[in-house]
Amino acid sequence: MLHFPIILFFIISFFLASFTSVVCFNLTLPHQHPDPESVVQELHRRVNNSVFRRQMLGSIVEEKHSACLTGNPIDDCWRCDPNWNSNRQRLADCGIGFGLGAMGGKGGQIYVVTDSSDSDPVDPKPGTLRYGVIQEEPLWIVFSSNMMIKLRYELIVNSYKTIDGRGANVHITGGGCITLQYVSNVIIHNIHVHNCYPAGNTNVRSSPTHVGFRTKSDGDGISIFGSRNIWVDHCSLSYCSDGLIDATMGSTGITISNSYFSHHNDVMLLGHSDGYILDAGMQVTLAFNRFGEKLVQRMPRCRRGYIHVVNNDFTSWEMYAIGGSANPTINSQGNRYTAPEDINAKEVTKRVEADEKDWADWNWRTEGDIMVNGAFFVPSGDGLGVQYVKATSVEPKSVGLIDQLTMNAGVFGDPRGSLSDGGHSGGTTSSSTRSSSSSGGSDIFGMIFGGGSTSSPAPPRASSISFATAICWSLLILLACYTSTNHGALL
Repeated sequence: MLHFPIILFFIISFFLASFTSVVCFNLTLPHQHPDPESVVQELHRRVNNSVFRRQMLGSIVEEKHSACLTGNPIDDCWRCDPNWNSNRQRLADCGIGFGLGAMGGKGGQIYVVTDSSDSDPVDPKPGTLRYGVIQEEPLWIVFSSNMMIKLRYELIVNSYKTIDGRGANVHITGGGCITLQYVSNVIIHNIHVHNCYPAGNTNVRSSPTHVGFRTKSDGDGISIFGSRNIWVDHCSLSYCSDGLIDATMGSTGITISNSYFSHHNDVMLLGHSDGYILDAGMQVTLAFNRFGEKLVQRMPRCRRGYIHVVNNDFTSWEMYAIGGSANPTINSQGNRYTAPEDINAKEVTKRVEADEKDWADWNWRTEGDIMVNGAFFVPSGDGLGVQYVKATSVEPKSVGLIDQLTMNAGVFGDPRGSLSDGGHSGGTTSSSTRSSSSSGGSDIFGMIFGGGSTSSPAPPRASSISFATAICWSLLILLACYTSTNHGALL
């Protein structure tokens, strides 16, 4: 009689062979956009349209009517509406890039945070932020007043949530900070996130029906773990124990835009580890952000995946701005890179623990970037050739236009000082390498008030893993457990 592990091995092999075309593709590259260059092209089209509209309207109407237009397609999408506060969910239609599909709480009710406390991570009080983010249904979360929310442990956010800080001065700080784990469709907008530190080894509620033991967190400002359709916009992040934003474990469909980063070492990590193959499906857009004072490195640091870095302002760094390993694709377009005074830190890029013979084929491209104070970007792979032929060319941006696109980076109203600080009076430009809710609803549930559009029903929650994939993993785990016993030797 055949030994049990051998029989199990053949069962698994047959199963995998039967489902290779479906299961393995979904498992390896979940929710990956099939044509990332088309996403790049659409983003550029929207920027060009917004800039053109601002220029045209500015020349034919009074200045007071065109003052809200900045050329930034996200802000111009909603800020010019004087009644935006009565139609907050309009924001969900203003996304760009790979996180364009992030719906947040669109179509759901308005939940008003009235209580800044976080006293019980297992049984949070209605009216607190923690109570709102764990609910199952789509919610658009707003704040009744200015708040300093000091978390005791990770704030675990459920799918289909928008945390909207507009109209209030909201700070989130403390233990763990914001965790998005195996969720989708989350928007975080206009929030300060800072001074986050590791916390855990306790039970934390992640939904109305689930409480789980959480080990100690890393202390990230925002941790995106195995999640998709995520949009972080107009946030200010600083002073956290680990990363300000980390996206790992196969996360994809992410846009980080209009945010302000400062006072930190390891700013942003995109990718779990060099050996984690699922991150090959990661697709992230970084647009209109300002990387400010006292930053050291990782803006971002990438592993695998496709990262589009467009129209950001990198004001300085101490080691490098953009780094990577394990062959990520980096498409840098229309950014301004201002190097530090240190003669040994002028290079924008860093290939981490890799020899040139290994990284020479990595696709790292610079186009239309402005290099200031001796900054230089080292391209490689198809960054020198035809890989990006589908991407719309980015014309070299003037200093004034980059200032315009990033002028409101971070939480609205935060002091930034002069955007012309640091002597941004010029610089070299990299050459192109391509050839061509209303709040009037009456439904009430706890602190939730009807405010979503009735024409947009709440989407069904997507299952986090297919049935076939679950069977596959179950068989693999069974084999591993069996062979770990004294009776499980394969030989």
